[in-house]
Amino acid sequence: METNELKFLLKLLGFTDYRAGLSLSAFDVFKTDKNKICKALGDRELVDYTREIIAVKILPPGQALLKDPGEVPIADKELKVLEKISKASGKIAPSKITSPKAAERDAILEGLSQRGLIEAEKSIKRAKAEVWLTERGIEYLRDDYSPNKGSNPVISLELLGNYLRFLRKTLRVKADEVSTPLPSVNIVDKEISDEEILQIIEKLDRELGTENYLPIFHLREKLQPPLSRDELDQVLYRLEEANQIELSTLAEPRDYTTEQVDAGISQISGGSLFFITVN
Repeated sequence: METNELKFLLKLLGFTDYRAGLSLSAFDVFKTDKNKICKALGDRELVDYTREIIAVKILPPGQALLKDPGEVPIADKELKVLEKISKASGKIAPSKITSPKAAERDAILEGLSQRGLIEAEKSIKRAKAEVWLTERGIEYLRDDYSPNKGSNPVISLELLGNYLRFLRKTLRVKADEVSTPLPSVNIVDKEISDEEILQIIEKLDRELGTENYLPIFHLREKLQPPLSRDELDQVLYRLEEANQIELSTLAEPRDYTTEQVDAGISQISGGSLFFITVN
């Protein structure tokens, strides 16, 4: 790990919940490299950050829809945005799509991407971006990090203090988990209601920072067992029918492992439902 990447992580440890705005003066020490560092750490799943769409291009399913708009339900505003994208020779920046207004446009682009009609390229959000330490990042700093032999990074007392407080807190929690027996009533021992599963979805989304697009495999890891795969699928269908969640497809499977993709709910028409959005 490069020295600046280590310092970035240690700087992040000084914030509540290890989460901070990337534009804060605390990160000015990294100058123009902070986005590069953030992306490098994000690629290794040590941090995550708020993203925005920076370029889009139409995909074959989107082209097919434009030829026969009545084939698939689509709102007029979505259709107009799709038509605008189709006129570009390649990728187009969202700023080139002047109608509707930015917030509604970005939501439409996200929806079109989730439906596999466009390809959306994302990067760190340009305004009010936030970055946070992931569970993998916490595990890495607590359990795995070891300075490279011969390296001698200069670490300030402030960063060292952040790291020591982090270790004391996380190692104490870990020790408590090992020494404290599980309560007699837990998720494995009792029947789980649909409402409780909805709460688990919301909690996982907050913890993982998936911005209300929780991949189903995270929920399966949490609830299978005690639930079977089919039982969990039926719960999700019921929640969707009650208009409490929406299930959407995966546009870019290359971003996930085969096992994670297979955790989606297969559809007869092809593809699978992959993301959970709470209404």
